[in-house]
Amino acid sequence: MRLDGISINKQSSIRIDGSLTLYFDPWDRKESNDADIIFITHEHFDHFSPKDISRLRKNDTILVAPHSMKEIIEKKLLFEREDILYTEPSKEYGVKSIKFSTYPMYNKSGVKFHTKEMGWCGYKAVLDNTSYYIMGDTNVQKEHLEIRCDVLFIPIGGYYTMGYEEAADYTLKIKPKYAIPTHYGSVVGDKKDGERYLQAVEKENRDINVLLLI
Repeated sequence: MRLDGISINKQSSIRIDGSLTLYFDPWDRKESNDADIIFITHEHFDHFSPKDISRLRKNDTILVAPHSMKEIIEKKLLFEREDILYTEPSKEYGVKSIKFSTYPMYNKSGVKFHTKEMGWCGYKAVLDNTSYYIMGDTNVQKEHLEIRCDVLFIPIGGYYTMGYEEAADYTLKIKPKYAIPTHYGSVVGDKKDGERYLQAVEKENRDINVLLLI
């Protein structure tokens, strides 16, 4: 399993480069015209950046986004309809040469930043025989407990998402081969949260490899 094609420049702005180049929630990226597929989890400014999407797209780029974003996407972007795949949670899809599943992305009860009713999505995508689960801005929900993946991208900054302790507990439950914390050290979350998360996971299970890319 190669992980040298993974980069995170901040927040949850993820690039995975293999037989295809995938972006998840690109924000303040420096690359241009190299995206095969761009996945958007939800519409907040640090996850949905029309400027970045426009810079990254090429002639055959596919945009994947929750169906609830249809109006804002068609207003702000100039994609042809056949180049956009709208998704709903708890579904399976195929695009180009990959298959992916969607999972609900929402906060715990009483927190209104990301609600279940919005239909926003985390994504589990399989690229080059490796499964990647990008959770998006969420707390751990019952829908997440049965997920298995090779590489987990998990938010740890707290406030808008789970904190590092909840994230570590979930990581230990599902036991990915690799875990990569996201969404900290920028808009929210202390830069040291990455080390705290790593220590909490490694204290209980050293078979899970935690990579700090932020």
